[in-house]
Amino acid sequence: MDTGVSTRKLVTKLSLLVLVMFGFGYALVPLYNTLCTVTGLNGKTGRLSEATAAAMPKDDTRLITVEFVTNVNSGMPWRFKPLVTRIAVHPGVETAVDFEVMNTSSDAITGQAVPSLAPNEVARYFSKTECFCFTQQTLAAGETRRMPVRFIVNPKIPAHVDVLTLSYTFFRAAAQVTAATPTVKSVPNS
Repeated sequence: MDTGVSTRKLVTKLSLLVLVMFGFGYALVPLYNTLCTVTGLNGKTGRLSEATAAAMPKDDTRLITVEFVTNVNSGMPWRFKPLVTRIAVHPGVETAVDFEVMNTSSDAITGQAVPSLAPNEVARYFSKTECFCFTQQTLAAGETRRMPVRFIVNPKIPAHVDVLTLSYTFFRAAAQVTAATPTVKSVPNS
C-alpha cells in the first residue's frame, strides 16, 4: 500500500476524531445545565412565569424555612447581604425577599450572581419568578443597590424537608476578569 494514501487516511481519521471531540466538548455545557435542572444536581433551581406561579396550589398546612447565605468571590470589592437571613413560607405561595449589594471600589464593576440550593434534592421544587441572578449587574463606584428575588416552593416538596438554604456568590463578570488581569511584561537583563 502506498504510504501517501495510508497517511491521508490516518490524517482524515484523526481530523474526524478531533471534530467529534470538539463537538462533544461544546455540547457538555448545555447537557450539564439540563442535567442539573432536571435532577437538582449542584443546586440549580428552576424558573417560572408569574402566571404559572399564581396558578400553583397552596399548602397552608405546612411551613418551610428558607435560609439565605451570600458570598462574594475573593478580590471582588463588593459587600453583599440578604436583608432577611431566614423566612418561613407556605409551599405554593410566592415570596419576595431583598438583597443588598454595594460596590466599595472607585470603579464601576459588573458582576454575576451564581445561585445554589441545599439540600440538592430540593432544587427541582424551588423556582424563581424574578432574580438578580438572571442577568449581570453593573454597579457604579460606591453604588448600593437593593435587588429582589421572588420564589416559590412547590407543594410537592418531600415531606421530610423543612429547611432549605438558598446561597448566592457574586463573581466578577468574565469580560471584566479578562480586562482586569494585568499583563506581564518581560524586563531585559541589564
